[in-house]
Amino acid sequence: MEHGSTGHASGFRRIIREVAKFGAVGGAGLLVNLAVFNLVRQVTDLQVVRASVIATVVSIIFNYVGFRYFTYRDRDKSGRTKELTLFMFFSVIGMVIENGVLYVATYSFHWDSPLQSNVFKFVGIGIATLFRFWSYRTWVFKATPGAEAVAGAEAILEQRSATTTTAAARVGERA
Repeated sequence: MEHGSTGHASGFRRIIREVAKFGAVGGAGLLVNLAVFNLVRQVTDLQVVRASVIATVVSIIFNYVGFRYFTYRDRDKSGRTKELTLFMFFSVIGMVIENGVLYVATYSFHWDSPLQSNVFKFVGIGIATLFRFWSYRTWVFKATPGAEAVAGAEAILEQRSATTTTAAARVGERA
């Protein structure tokens, strides 16, 4: 019973670390995305969704580098071509989700002021981020099969060490 609870706690800590790293890269990517979006809107006459697509592509490139070399640096690196292909595939789906929200707001509801465009760009990014997190960790940056076994074994050893230390302390108290 204790082994399972320790394994669950260790797994929970791993997922929290992964979410934090994903969030750090994603947060920086969000800033890149919004900065490029607003810059393109200021210096060109491109329509709002086209400017958004350019910004999204720049942030996808930024995010791939961040995810590969920071968030998921411990994951399998043997199939980079496949990894990049899957990353681009899921990123394009995320881009459609992100810019679909902006498209509907702009062209269906005529919410196209700079503030409204930024709000709906942000909302689209948020929805697309949920999809991207799931797809990247499930299909693109898969955990190496041995990594989870090693983490589980380490958790068991930590628990046994703690149990042994506690038992030794009790014996010392009785003596």
